[in-house]
Amino acid sequence: MHPKNISINNFTYHLPNDKIALYPLNKRDESRLLIYKNEVITEDVYQNIHNYLPGKSLLVFNNTKVIKARLQFTKPTGGVIEIFLLEPYNADYTTALAATSVCAWKCLIGGASKWKEGSLHITVGNWQLNSIVQSKLDDAYVVEFNWANKISFAEVLEQAGNIPLPPYIKRNADDDDISRYQTIFAQHDGSVAAPTAGLHFTENVLDNLSAKEINKTFVTLHVGAGTFKPVKAATMQEHQMHAEWIDVDINAIKNIQQNLTETIVAVGTTSLRTIESLYWLGVKAYLNPDCANLVLQQWDVYESALT
Repeated sequence: MHPKNISINNFTYHLPNDKIALYPLNKRDESRLLIYKNEVITEDVYQNIHNYLPGKSLLVFNNTKVIKARLQFTKPTGGVIEIFLLEPYNADYTTALAATSVCAWKCLIGGASKWKEGSLHITVGNWQLNSIVQSKLDDAYVVEFNWANKISFAEVLEQAGNIPLPPYIKRNADDDDISRYQTIFAQHDGSVAAPTAGLHFTENVLDNLSAKEINKTFVTLHVGAGTFKPVKAATMQEHQMHAEWIDVDINAIKNIQQNLTETIVAVGTTSLRTIESLYWLGVKAYLNPDCANLVLQQWDVYESALT
């Protein structure tokens, strides 16, 4: 069966609200760990994960960092407009986050119909962040932000934004979420959601892995709003995924190449789709050596010359 024809009904299940944890445990590595081996399911805790991985394995982590992507602007009438940053518009993440006066982002807008025209602003201390809609896209808006105090946009978000907790976490973000909704190895700003499997790793867990000669390497995938987007279509063909941006250092590629005969473990789905995409981008570059802009579209792997 072509993946386009898979029915969403095959993935429908009941998830009671009382089974959704609203707050993390005090200690990351005390989270429950499900073990599936020889068709038998057992459980343990994350601090013992080294017991279930063979020595000399390679773990691939996503070192993206969650930005405070939710911005709440108040209209002159008192109504609240929430702008959710998706990705920079016509710029890379480094350039957009380093901007010191103006930048444009693709965004979702909560209450967009109530924002008829003009600029909205957030006041932070003695400065203002202003926003204005530049254009409407098929699935988002292009919003221009400007500010006058010459700090970077990364610092603007740090001061004016809110951590974008997942929609199934029915509470407001608090101060603890600033650190807990980041992995301990988060390094590169850009995600609007955390790579959640990595949230359970601590220095103690990493030390135990190293003691067993289990290696690690890092890739970067900035998680996009597709992770929040509900699937309303009947089949996968009708569901359009947002694109995501990846960055993989040459040393990470060498680490993966050198460990092809060992067990390679992708820590979470974001790391998995990064190394899968890396392979297919490599195939695409091999087949199209003159290609200047490597992009992997949603169905390329199933419907193009790549296969």
